[in-house]
Amino acid sequence: MRPRKPGVVTVTLNAAIDQTLECPGFTAGAVNRVVAETRTPGGKGINVAAFLAGGTRPVTAAGFLGEDSAPLFEALFRERGIQDRCLRLPGSSRVNIKVVDRTSGAVTDLNLPGLRVPEEALDALMKTLDALAEENGCFVLSGSVPAGVPANIYATLTERLRAKGAVVAVDTSGEPLRHAVAAKPDFVKPNAHELSELVARPLTNAGEVARAARELHAGGIGLVVVSMGADGALFVSDDGAWRALPPPVEVASTVGAGDALVAGVLAARLDGHGLETCARRSTAFAAGKLAKVGPVPPAPERVAELLCAVRMHPLGQG
Repeated sequence: MRPRKPGVVTVTLNAAIDQTLECPGFTAGAVNRVVAETRTPGGKGINVAAFLAGGTRPVTAAGFLGEDSAPLFEALFRERGIQDRCLRLPGSSRVNIKVVDRTSGAVTDLNLPGLRVPEEALDALMKTLDALAEENGCFVLSGSVPAGVPANIYATLTERLRAKGAVVAVDTSGEPLRHAVAAKPDFVKPNAHELSELVARPLTNAGEVARAARELHAGGIGLVVVSMGADGALFVSDDGAWRALPPPVEVASTVGAGDALVAGVLAARLDGHGLETCARRSTAFAAGKLAKVGPVPPAPERVAELLCAVRMHPLGQG
């Protein structure tokens, strides 16, 4: 996974504002009091761009933003030095509400619908990505697909960008993931539930998850990473297979943890590291992010501390 061109482009079709509400003792159907609230720009590709920014490669964010909520995203892009090639659509980007009850550890998600994307906007995005492929060698296609966009969009983009010599990573779910896998991107990162849906069978333990990941790899996907929350992640490539288990950490927010894992994997692989190092580094990076609210990368010294505490287990050929 060593593209000829240095730049990384993340594509977010369904950007979101992540609103986190801290509500001790949250109870459905009752009056609840919120003790703290944060709003951060999000969407999977936006998060990946924020985590990769400040590294050795230029980072560009592409996709769609609602005009009314664009200033929040523009402030992030300026702060992190991310090139803004997102197309603006009338209205507001969707809001994802996460209600956090620290007393019980429960988290409740309320995801509002996003913008409808007209056909002409999708055509404009295709042209934008074609132009970006002239100077950028890696594309990250991630997140849900908004209304007006066909479910095979990531497959279409994968084929189009790989034909231009780009490395393509995909992180999505459901039908968009099913279509994308058929187009054989270079890297996919489902979570265990998404992988179970994809292979149409329950995956009840790490061994079953590993077998399903190997099936994707055998089907032509160079790197398969499966996130399993506190149970770590599985990494499968031509270099072998590993399970990485993170150390216990204080959790401020799980929003964006999977995106931090994607960013960590890409940063390590694009720098030429082998699978074991990639797994260890990305797991430490994702674990460090858990202490942050929003797309805020952990400090390098914190990642270095966590690197030593990540437990690595090679997986057999089963």
